[in-house]
Amino acid sequence: MSDVSRTLALRVSREELVLIFITMIWGGTFLVVHRAMAWSGPFFFVGLRFATAALILACVFRRALAETTRQELIAGALIGLSIAGGYGLQTWGMQTISSSQSAFLTALYVPVVPLLQWLFLRRPPGVMAWCGILLAFLGLLLVAGPQD
Repeated sequence: MSDVSRTLALRVSREELVLIFITMIWGGTFLVVHRAMAWSGPFFFVGLRFATAALILACVFRRALAETTRQELIAGALIGLSIAGGYGLQTWGMQTISSSQSAFLTALYVPVVPLLQWLFLRRPPGVMAWCGILLAFLGLLLVAGPQD
């Protein structure tokens, strides 16, 4: 391999490969959930997912959970209800839109973060963040249906 071809070679670190793999799994879950809606209702499915996760975590972290305070339990329950509501509504929506549309809409939180940072912390987004926000908005317009 010549020096020029080595310079032009794409270099991907192990950490980047792991992120790519995790992203593939994350994206695949939208298809799995979309297909599961043919066999289950959205809220039952989400409830089953949460119950399974809770049982596994209770087994793994039983010692730490024994020391949980009442305030932590209430805070955890409120957070859990909020997340379950969000997952439930998203899963409900997947009955009417494609899994790729759902994944795209979910991933819009990434360009929204710099806008929230600007709103709450008074730090405006940089040039690359603005590029991402613009591209995400254009993608949203395309997903929403250019015919409209």
